[in-house]
Amino acid sequence: MGVTKEQVESSLTSNLKPLHLEVTDISGGCGASFSVEIVSEQFEGKRLLERHRLVNAALQEEMKQIHALSIKIAMTPEQWKQQQESAETKSEA
Repeated sequence: MGVTKEQVESSLTSNLKPLHLEVTDISGGCGASFSVEIVSEQFEGKRLLERHRLVNAALQEEMKQIHALSIKIAMTPEQWKQQQESAETKSEA
């Protein structure tokens, strides 16, 4: 059996302590492909590639069974806050 969404969420939560985490199984339920949005203080001062490496490292065991991992968002809390405020401003206009 493949990896579950809950396993991915658990590993990311315990390793990166995200303020926001959204994991979506995009494989149709077989656990082979996931999409991730993650916001963590551990991304502070790191470039995007380094953030993706942290996510992959946090999922080291799961990656043995995951075929594809799409990291849609890997932001710091400040970047996330700015994005949310920007989205609110656009929706108010």
